[in-house]
Order: sequence, then C-alpha cells, then structure tokens
Amino acid sequence: MPNLLIAAVPALMTVTFAPVLLAQRPCEGLSDLKLPHATITSSALVAEGPFSAPVGRGNASPVSLPARCVVKGIARPTSDSEIHFEVWLPADGWNGKYQQVGNGGWAGAIPAAGMIEPLRRGYATAGTDDGHSGGLGANWAIGHPEKLIDFGYRAVHETNLQAQVLIRAFYGKDASLNYFAGCSDGGREALMEAQRYPEDFTGIIAGAPANFWSHLFAGFLWNEQTLLKDPASRIPPAKLPAIQKAVLAQCDALDGVKDGLIEDPRACHFNPRELLCKGSDAEDCLTAPQAEALAKIYAGPTNSRTGARIFPGYPPGTESVPGAWAAWIIPSSPQGGAVQSVFGNSYFGQAVFEKPEWDFRTLNFDSDVDLSDQKAGSILDSTSPDLRTFRAHGGKLIQYHGWGDPAISPLNSIEYYENVRSFLGKYPDPRSDSSKPVQDFYRLFLVPGMGHCAGGLGPNDFGNVGGPATSSPDPDHDVLSALERWVEKGVPPAHIIGSGTVASDPARKMTRPLCPYPQMARYSGSGSTEDAANFSCVVP
Repeated sequence: MPNLLIAAVPALMTVTFAPVLLAQRPCEGLSDLKLPHATITSSALVAEGPFSAPVGRGNASPVSLPARCVVKGIARPTSDSEIHFEVWLPADGWNGKYQQVGNGGWAGAIPAAGMIEPLRRGYATAGTDDGHSGGLGANWAIGHPEKLIDFGYRAVHETNLQAQVLIRAFYGKDASLNYFAGCSDGGREALMEAQRYPEDFTGIIAGAPANFWSHLFAGFLWNEQTLLKDPASRIPPAKLPAIQKAVLAQCDALDGVKDGLIEDPRACHFNPRELLCKGSDAEDCLTAPQAEALAKIYAGPTNSRTGARIFPGYPPGTESVPGAWAAWIIPSSPQGGAVQSVFGNSYFGQAVFEKPEWDFRTLNFDSDVDLSDQKAGSILDSTSPDLRTFRAHGGKLIQYHGWGDPAISPLNSIEYYENVRSFLGKYPDPRSDSSKPVQDFYRLFLVPGMGHCAGGLGPNDFGNVGGPATSSPDPDHDVLSALERWVEKGVPPAHIIGSGTVASDPARKMTRPLCPYPQMARYSGSGSTEDAANFSCVVP
C-alpha cells in the first residue's frame, strides 16, 4: 500500500502543477484590462485593408495590412510620465513571436511605419512615442527630467512590459520569442535594451545607433562651429561634387575594384589641401579656410583643453550623394540650416542647458561636454560594453552601419564593437562560455556607400528599409530573417547580401556581400563586379 501511494505522488504532482492556459479575451475586451501604472485608451479590431502610416506632416502611400487588434494605451510610471504606446496583434496567423520597433530622432510619435513589416510577417508588434509628442526639438525636456528618462530608456522598456500583458490576454499564452529592431535613435534604444534590460529581447537589430548621444550631438555643433563661426570657412554645397571626385580618384581602387565605392574608408587618407585653389575661388577647388574646415569634419571634435577626441569624424567618399552632406552637415546658407545643427542645438539648448535661446557659438568642448555627460549622457547614452547578461540570456545582436552615413559616423559603431570585445575579453562570465569570440553572439556589418539607415550608394537594401529585401525574404538577403535563423536555429550570418544600383549608373543593378566586421568583401578577380557571387568575405 505505501508503495502504491509513493507511485501515485508524481501523478498527483503533475495534475496539481500542470500549467493552466489563460482565458483569451476578445479584442474589445482588452480595454478593461488592468495594467501596472498604465491604462488602455482604446482597443478595436481592424479589418484587412489599406493603411497609411504617418510620415512627417503627411502620410505614406497606403499599404495593405492583415486584420489586427489595435490597442492604444498610456503608461505613467512616474507622476510626470505620459508614455503613449500602441500594440498590433494579428487577428489570424500569429507566428507566436513579438517584435518591438524603435524610433528616430527625438521620437514624439508612434513609429507606425516600422510596425507594418513585423505585422505582415505574423508578429505581434508595438511601438511608443518615448513619452512625449513633438518633432525635431526637445522643448518637452525643459523642467521635466522624468520625461528625459522616459525618452532615454524607460518608455521602450515600459512598452515591452505592457505589450507582454496584452499578448498574454489576447492569445492566452506568452510570446515564444521577443525581438527588437531600430535604426538611429532606434539603434540607440536597441543597444540600451541589450545593456540595461538584457532579458527583454533575445534577438536585437541595431542600425546606425546614436548610442553615444551626448558626444554625437557635440560633434554636430563642432561641424556647425567649424563652418559658420568664420564666414570664410563655409563650404558651399556646390563644391561637394569636386570633393567627392577627388576622394574617389585617390581611394576608389584601394579595395581592388574601381566602382565608385570605398569598401573601407579608413584606408583613405585624403588631404583636403590637395584641392586648394590655384587662382581665384571656384566650384572645383577649396580656399584655405574651407580646406581646414573639411579636415576638421573628417577628424571629428576634440577636447579644447586636452586634445582628446570626443567623437569620430565623417569618412570621405560620399560627400556629394543626394541627401548626404548637403542635407546633414553643410549649411544651405550662411545662416545655417543643416539637419545636424537642428539636433545639436536642441540637445544642448533644451536638454542640457534648458535655455532655448542658447547660442551654439558659446559651446565649450571641454567644460560643456563634461556637463552634458553628467546631466544627460548618463540617461541617453547606451555605451556600456557590458553585454554579459545579454549573452548569458542567449541574446543575439546584429548591428549595421553605412560607411556613407552623414548623420552618425560609422566609426562610432566600430569603436563600440571593439569596446565590447575588449571588455568581454577582460571579464569572464561563468554564466556563458567566455572563451568564445564576441561574434558568437554579436556581429557588426558595415555597408559601403550606404547613407543613414538606408539610401546612398551601392548595396544598401538588405531588409533595412522598412520591408523585406525580396518578396520572399531569406536569411542570406534579409537582416531580420538572418537574425531569426541565428536565434532560432543557431546559424550565425556569415554574410548578408545587399542589393542596389551601380554608383556610376543607377540604371544598372548590383549585389555585394556585407561582411561581419572585421572582414570585408574582396573581389575574386574574375566575373562581374556587380555580382555578389564574385566576392568573398576576408579579413584585410
């Protein structure tokens, strides 16, 4: 008899502790759901049909979206917080996973455009306004330190927490895997999650991350001061084609292929003084002050007292590409107008000094940058190299950056990657196999010719522009598919094939392998240089 009782114990325990599936709530019923320090403002089932995502002051072209439950809410983790979030739950065909998307710039709106592709792929997806409404500026930060924290890291984490509750209530079970993807500020958010909340997401895509926010924006004002403090130093946009032509003449063939793309601009040591005007000023040459200004933009900002570098400069080779330097770096008039100056002035004038009338000409690259680090950098910067918990959690991170990015220097991505590699090499972690290289969980892909997050020249389309690189995305051509295969099947991306147009002839198509740093694409010596099959990834 005792033996029978003992034998029955496992069965009784199994019955007692069996997991109970949660009751599924209808979409409309989610509005009554009780959330931690958050309220649902609406929940409605939206039928399959056209959808136009807000873009700037208008809407993008309509796209067809599947039926979904759209839930809108507001989280208030502090008395001064008002974090708007939106969650889309597929009505049918949920793939069992969740993907949150990042913001751009100062955020201030739900990134609905970024939620389209995850929903199409069957993901439950979500985004946030980062705790405020607004455009390019940071007026909302004046007198509101908690809102700066919401923007810095709290809003993204809060949105994930609320989305998980909604997924559980709607489907009756948790998401099997959680992904995050973002570029620019979204890339900063991506790295912030890996560092500060390493168990929120298993797979992360960080594109062109603005993760050294405080020093990046100091760099913006370095360029503005360089070009505008002395009127003679301003480089007219009309001179950019001559600059790019001279750079390519010296450096295009360094990678073995003369194709209008520089595979690794770090190998290019172009001296702006080579373009000095021999006679009177003209569009195809630079005056001495202009050559000095260009050299300072290439070099990046330095501490005014010690000479230490504050942020990397901008690599040469894409100066005259439409939407590049003429939009971001070079002021359109002697009064200013570059995008960098808008962000730089809003950061220091509103988030740091909290004085909208602050004048960029007064920025001191020693004391003022120190103040920025102390007051805002600790909130906004996601520069910690300690990814041990993210790695131990099984996390996989893909980072990408365009070599022609006029907004955020790609050299910053290399510096962060190297900082992580160095840190993990010094500090073993018993929770994971520390003997394995960083590339076992973290890979960086640098894209020749590509601008900020997308666009520019060359192989700049690999699923990074808000949709799949092909109609049937696969891991060799699409960055999200590559991350999924890595997370779910343990196969890391040996390369990702980017597609685009030939730099010298936009009518012709080309493909090129994007290689995990420090590898670079090397031409085999035979076959078309417009075909990725004729290149291999090698360590230079």
